[in-house]
Amino acid sequence: MLRDNHYDQAFEEFLREVRTPYVVVDETRRALLQDASLKSMDFIVYSSRAENLLVDVKGRRFPSGNGPGHRWENWTTEEDISSLLRWQQVFGSGFRALLVFAYNVVDQKAAQGFRDLFKFRDRQYAFFGIWVDEYSRSMRARSASWNTVWLPSQQFHALRAPIQNFL
Repeated sequence: MLRDNHYDQAFEEFLREVRTPYVVVDETRRALLQDASLKSMDFIVYSSRAENLLVDVKGRRFPSGNGPGHRWENWTTEEDISSLLRWQQVFGSGFRALLVFAYNVVDQKAAQGFRDLFKFRDRQYAFFGIWVDEYSRSMRARSASWNTVWLPSQQFHALRAPIQNFL
C-alpha cells in the first residue's frame, strides 16, 4: 500500500468500517522469489465468504474523460497481473488474487447511479472487485510502450462485482 495514495487509504478505511481483517503490505520493497522480483500486492484481506484475498487497488476517477466511452477505466499493467498470479500460487489454496477498482466518483449526477458509495475525506468511492485469473483470460493490450492491459466494457461489466461480494 502506498500511504500517500487516497485510493488505498479509502479502501483501508472501508475495510475498517466493515470490520474485515486485513494486513497492509509494504509496497516499497519488492519480493525476490526464485530469482524473480515480484511487485507486491496492497493488502491481504481475510474473507468470511470464500478464499482470502490478495488485493491490488487500482484507483480511477469516475466518470473519466469527456465522452460516454471513457467512464469505466479498468486498465492495469501486465506486471500487476503476472505478479498477482504468481503470489496466488505462492500463497496456495485458500488465497485468490483480486483487483479492486476504487472509483473516485467525482460527478454528483453519476453518483446517483451507485447503491453503495463510501465517503472518505470529502470524496466518494465505489469499490468493485474482479478476480485476477478471470481478468487475465479476457485482457487485451492497451499500450505496448507502457505494458498496460484492459478489458473491453462488456467483459469488465460481466466479470466485476461490488466489493461486498468478496468479503
